[in-house]
Amino acid sequence: MGYKIKVLLFLLVVTAMGVLLRSEYTNLPQLIHQSIWCCFSKDNLVFIRRVGPFLSANINISEDAFTWWKNIQEEKNDFTYYKATVKKLFKIFPPVPTFGKSSTGRTKTCAVVGNSVNLKGSGYGPLIDLNDAIIRMNYAQIRGYEADVGTKTTHHVMYPESAVNLDGATHLLLLPFKIQDLEWLIQAFTTGFYGKSYAPLKSKIRANKDLVMVISPAFMWYVHEIWLQNKRGYPSTGFMTLVLALHLCDQVNVFGFGADSDGNWSHYFEVLRNKRLKTGLHPGRDQYDLIQFLAVRKAIKFYKGV
Repeated sequence: MGYKIKVLLFLLVVTAMGVLLRSEYTNLPQLIHQSIWCCFSKDNLVFIRRVGPFLSANINISEDAFTWWKNIQEEKNDFTYYKATVKKLFKIFPPVPTFGKSSTGRTKTCAVVGNSVNLKGSGYGPLIDLNDAIIRMNYAQIRGYEADVGTKTTHHVMYPESAVNLDGATHLLLLPFKIQDLEWLIQAFTTGFYGKSYAPLKSKIRANKDLVMVISPAFMWYVHEIWLQNKRGYPSTGFMTLVLALHLCDQVNVFGFGADSDGNWSHYFEVLRNKRLKTGLHPGRDQYDLIQFLAVRKAIKFYKGV
């Protein structure tokens, strides 16, 4: 077959796929429900692959995924040590994590509630509380902010340095950045953790150990590589949580993401002191643009705040 004919056939295939994929944009949530994950360009779906979001006793990550993950915070221990730690993990916590209450583990409507200052004065509280699952993250606070952020939490995403106590009905979703984070989870529920990190750590945490889930390092790598095309250091907790929700929920409603009207990235529960911080190691602008893209394509509903 001649070179020109090969090129022509390739262009015809690409054009046909483009038409098909564009027609599927309005049904993007349906694609996601089937665990078919897509990489986005500005105008089209260009990649498909499958990735599981949680660690389990039966499924481990590849050494390639571990190699990417260990560089986030300069992990010194090797893959063998990591696997041994994960084995200990599932002697304490559910070996097969389940996100939802249905037999499929899916949840109908999910609110992903970020911590952006643009929630202040939004009045979104009642709307957030209407969701079947309400996912908060890190230091999220409710008391005193109920009118804007709601009153309920079903799932709370955290890493050890941002850990907060939970009630017995809330799922703890650990986002680990190093093996010590997995060790912290084990010890915070048992003997107490007494190691050190770049920020103070809780020795013990109050939460229901039967509702603990650990986000997979392979999923983190996937979000960074495919969704964010390897931009900056690694995805933010908020963006990771949003992609996680797309994987697990029928409808995803997004609140509390983005900068304020002056372009500052700050939290609704604190006074901004360092206006030059922006989004640190995270590709904040790229993440926000992708959130808006998903909203335009009706993959999510995005409530921008004030």
